[in-house]
Amino acid sequence: MFSCIGYAATAPDQPLAPFSFERRDPTPEDVEIDILYCGVCHSDLHMARNEWGVSTYPVVPGHEIVGRVKRVGSDVTRFKAGDLVGVGCMVDSCRTCSSCKEGLEQFCEAGMIGTYNAPDKHTGGMTYGGYSKSVVVYEGFVLKIADTLDPAAAAPLLCAGITTYSPLRHWKVGPGKKVGIVGLGGLGHMGLKFAHAFGAQVALFTTSPSKAEDAKRLGADTVIISTNADEMKAHAGSFDFILDCVSAPHDINAYIALLKRDGTIVSVGVPEKPFQVVTMGLVLGRRSFAGSLIGGIPETQEMLDFCAEHGITSDVEVIKIDEINTAYERMLKSDVKYRFAIDMASLAA
Repeated sequence: MFSCIGYAATAPDQPLAPFSFERRDPTPEDVEIDILYCGVCHSDLHMARNEWGVSTYPVVPGHEIVGRVKRVGSDVTRFKAGDLVGVGCMVDSCRTCSSCKEGLEQFCEAGMIGTYNAPDKHTGGMTYGGYSKSVVVYEGFVLKIADTLDPAAAAPLLCAGITTYSPLRHWKVGPGKKVGIVGLGGLGHMGLKFAHAFGAQVALFTTSPSKAEDAKRLGADTVIISTNADEMKAHAGSFDFILDCVSAPHDINAYIALLKRDGTIVSVGVPEKPFQVVTMGLVLGRRSFAGSLIGGIPETQEMLDFCAEHGITSDVEVIKIDEINTAYERMLKSDVKYRFAIDMASLAA
């Protein structure tokens, strides 16, 4: 074991603060990573404040990790010291179930091991995330990141990136498809970038007319103000696919009505309260309402390689670690374009 420092929440009503803890020494299959940047995901806030009712304290958040390999175990073959690498939302799984064998570790039948706030078989405690100086991860859950990508802007790809890339790929978004992205935030702005890069005709749905110019810069061909009934009606029955990135309460049925026959809407925003779906809206057009998680390790690596090839990263505002509590409050107000990335060099030794 070795000493590590990070920032943790010690109770749901307490701000994140400096925290010292122990990391395991690398096993023969492990990679030790010095963390350069860690993205700030809304789920970090949910977990720090126990808004999902599953947090075990202390919580060291962070699952959008980019860093340099410091050392590797004796059996590691894919990485060496100095490599630029990433770690996303999971650090292990059972590795033997049908989902794991298919490279869909996010659906591990025994339950994937989250990067933080998950049982840690090595320490007997809980996993601690990327708001810290370093992390030790099994080689199979470490990802290669091209040196051509800005490491700060690449960090959110490990969650926001793969969360939007995976459903767009799974439902075969591409040329000839009319695609809608609901919401322009950390997820939505990546959805726009990917859908555009895949060659689709892309529309952004937003409640804020002021976001139109930025949406078009990010890849939208059309911006639809979702509170304008006439604008929504003008697009009825015309979308092949809609990716709903909004976590605040909203009427999903208004978007189902915009789908073509056999169209699909996929939710990745996970609102706190369940949707009230009018089944007839699905039945009349043989439409589908689905959900999507992140992606497995192979698909996440595919996404990172695609980003390197096409020069795609997240739009980030880099902050110091001692600004994290202010960043959480700003995130709640959507006061960030479009993801915070923590410069971990700001974490005092």
